[in-house]
Amino acid sequence: MSGPVLVVEDREPLARVLAETLAREGYTVEVCLRGDEAVERIAHGPTLLAVISDLKLPGADGLEVLRVARERDPQLPVFLITAFASVETAVQALKLGARDYFPKPLEMPRLLVALRAAASARGQLLSVEPAAGAPTLVGTSPRFLAALEALRRVAPTEASVLLLGESGTGKELFARSLHAYSPRHQGPFVAFACAAVPETLLEAELFGYERGAFTGATSRHVGRFEQASGGTLFLDEIGEVGPAVQVKLLRALEERRITRLGGKGEVRVDVRLVAATNRDLETEVLRGSFRADLYHRLNVFPITLPPLRERREDIPALALHLLTRACAKNSVPLPLLRPAALGALVLPSWPGNVRQLANLMERVAILSAGERVGPRELSLPQELLRPGWELPEVRQLALHFAGEEGAELERYLAG
Repeated sequence: MSGPVLVVEDREPLARVLAETLAREGYTVEVCLRGDEAVERIAHGPTLLAVISDLKLPGADGLEVLRVARERDPQLPVFLITAFASVETAVQALKLGARDYFPKPLEMPRLLVALRAAASARGQLLSVEPAAGAPTLVGTSPRFLAALEALRRVAPTEASVLLLGESGTGKELFARSLHAYSPRHQGPFVAFACAAVPETLLEAELFGYERGAFTGATSRHVGRFEQASGGTLFLDEIGEVGPAVQVKLLRALEERRITRLGGKGEVRVDVRLVAATNRDLETEVLRGSFRADLYHRLNVFPITLPPLRERREDIPALALHLLTRACAKNSVPLPLLRPAALGALVLPSWPGNVRQLANLMERVAILSAGERVGPRELSLPQELLRPGWELPEVRQLALHFAGEEGAELERYLAG
């Protein structure tokens, strides 16, 4: 999927600068100087790669451009340009489906990074037809884009993938995306948390068992490998697997055959394995607690997912996405996260990563349904805000997202 980038800007000098800059980056560019012209182009013209639109336009405003774009193509990335005076409107636009917003004066490098991410996802990753319900991966930070690019490259292959990163960084979402964008997307996706089952039962859960294999085995049980045959098997927390099961895992991966507990014959399985761990498996190999041959078999294509504290610029858009999802889940009206609240969300180190942010957004959805949410309504523990506020680069980023509400954010943090 490809096409031109549509620039919608009524001031000709800025429209020209945007068009020339994007052209130098290798994009095909179309320009509309009026909102109603852009609406007509989006509604009836050929497929676009992305839309970059000012909020205030003659004929139709940027929100109308966004609305028509979402109706015509829900996957079309729309970026909005806004004066600081209308940052709150831009935040509302994010909730309506805009990919991101850029206050004036325009930071061209940040815009190019965001557009590059959208082009990669739309023009390359989505060139593989995904299964319905593929998860949304939100982020434009450099480390997140590196992980997304690695996903794009490996998804169409049969290579085993090892997802590395702290707990809560979204490893299962990445695993589901790998499956959705792979040739196996019509097959099953089976997720299994290795640490959730006692070691004595792990082999039976993975490989299955026959009736009478042990006390209580009253019928045949099909294990996770057989359940995932023809699709993808995701083994989370692979570092928790003990030595005995590691041997059988290695054999299953190398020979594509398993033996059920109590079984006499082998069962052929056809799975693509994606494993994940928050442990340093190389260190575990040196300690002798993880087999080197299994590690090398799993580590064909490693992808490291960055912790949230190393992709803070993604937090506002990610928070809005998680809040929207939480409101839909709980059937409550969507609150309005004010700019000062978005700035406050950038400050914590988020030791629980995306999972911790998602839990906070669900609490906000329930407690502040349909209301305006400022930094105080977030109820962030003060210990989470240190040392973030003292770090100059974090402070600058927080004030950037707070926009004209920066002074309110500073008063909140001062106590």
